[in-house]
Amino acid sequence: MTLTSILCPLDFSAATPGLVAYAAALAAATGAELLLLHVREPQDAAPPAGADRLAGLRLAAEQAGAPHVSTGTVQGEAAPEIVAEAGRRHADLIVIGAHGQTGLTRFLMGNTAEVVLRTAPCPTLLVRAPAA
Repeated sequence: MTLTSILCPLDFSAATPGLVAYAAALAAATGAELLLLHVREPQDAAPPAGADRLAGLRLAAEQAGAPHVSTGTVQGEAAPEIVAEAGRRHADLIVIGAHGQTGLTRFLMGNTAEVVLRTAPCPTLLVRAPAA
């Protein structure tokens, strides 16, 4: 399998820097383009505050050796927007964080990574956050 485009959706949680480092290492090893994507919630009417965060994460990915890094922000429900962006960008791989929610929390809130895994147009790699 040849990787030319890797999509890495980000939620700016504590696990985000590690996820970016993992995705950047894959991009560096394969020469793939890395897209760092943040999905803003539909009810979030405030101006996007994530531009500075994305810029910092882009710099970290470049410093980790990723040859071409771009960033993007979309607004909507996370899982469908991630899947749609993977299709638009013809992503070969999605690298997404798995927060390890189980039981009632997962049932009530849903699990973005699980929905992406089931509906993505390409392989999806779940990266588990390190234990706190």
